[in-house]
Amino acid sequence: MNKYRILVKGIVQRDNKYLAVEKWYDDNIMEPYQWEFIDGEAEFGESPDKAVVRTIQEQTGLITEVDRVLYTWTFMIGSECNLGLAYLCLTEQNEDEVVLSEELNDAKWIDYMDFEKYIHNKRMLEDLEKAELY
Repeated sequence: MNKYRILVKGIVQRDNKYLAVEKWYDDNIMEPYQWEFIDGEAEFGESPDKAVVRTIQEQTGLITEVDRVLYTWTFMIGSECNLGLAYLCLTEQNEDEVVLSEELNDAKWIDYMDFEKYIHNKRMLEDLEKAELY
């Protein structure tokens, strides 16, 4: 039986700034907290567009709208195929309106020129560059 999981990543933009969030990954690695963008999973029967907006609101309290899909990615875990869609999502809410869920440690609005300072996933940075986000 084929198993698929749909993952979503929300890159939230307000004016010329992007919301980076710090989340805990693992106590057994050198840097257990890492900066990322908002990510989650689509529920069964939920469209990825709705899933990313829901995930952003659940994790940050921000109301957003989808601008466009920036890039996609896939990977296998055992017999499960994971399909990911990264979205550019826009918000008009103020920076001080971010209310983080318990799974997130911190949040910063950063300029695209600071992506490399915070985001250490080289593949994601390459995808963002191809999508002409920075």
